[in-house]
Amino acid sequence: MHTRTRQKVGLALGSGGSKGLAHIGVIKALHAHNIPIDMIAGSSIGAMIGGLYASGRSIEDIEKISWDADWRMMFAMVDPKLKRGLIGGNKVKEFIRHELKANTFEDCPIPFSAIATDMQTGVFHAFNSGDMATAIRASISVPVAFKSEEIDGHVYADGGLSAPVPVETVRQMGADIVIAVNLDKHYYNEKKKPAWYTVAYDSLNILRYHLALQNVEDADIVIDIDTHTSDVFDFFNFVDGAEKIAIGEKATEDAMSEIKVLIEKRT
Repeated sequence: MHTRTRQKVGLALGSGGSKGLAHIGVIKALHAHNIPIDMIAGSSIGAMIGGLYASGRSIEDIEKISWDADWRMMFAMVDPKLKRGLIGGNKVKEFIRHELKANTFEDCPIPFSAIATDMQTGVFHAFNSGDMATAIRASISVPVAFKSEEIDGHVYADGGLSAPVPVETVRQMGADIVIAVNLDKHYYNEKKKPAWYTVAYDSLNILRYHLALQNVEDADIVIDIDTHTSDVFDFFNFVDGAEKIAIGEKATEDAMSEIKVLIEKRT
């Protein structure tokens, strides 16, 4: 008599600014089809959404948090700085801490890793122990916009600089099946020539685009999200995210038969 052993499913949530609201739709669809999520790793906005869910927040709670976002709330979290970034990030960190249901990685019901880039070595670092809010704050530290985060003598910035879709980390966490969510598959530059004020942003997009393609090579399932946006303004626009959530949900529904077949095949 053979015993059916379920394979562990890991979720790698990519970086991509406000496009990452689509991660909410991805998790909603997986949840609706009873697809297990045994572990999560996230870069930047992927760390934010993934961390909230791994800490015990329901996906409905996380969606409501996104609904409650407005420009008054966004501006209230801005604490201007001129050293290593325009925004200090302390108010953002306290917002994250307030919304998490677990203070430390060890307290999470779902194993979780937050990816940040060590600015002294250029290598990505997977945070999986200690204070979650600080690690997630490091992971979302987009250069120039956010002051980088100093942890244990190291300076960390956005995880998307080194591992925009952290498939490798999820695999190392013990996942048998890795579902990767790539927000950077589709790169647009409709301006033909970048304006002087968008050169840094466009360069970051190109970097993530190529790195993400490499990252997802070892994934079992890749869900490519196309929100049809590439503007620097939209990158930081977390208001009215319903459309992005719906895009993530539809992309996952489109991949659902493949996901179910793979899980059944591996079981």
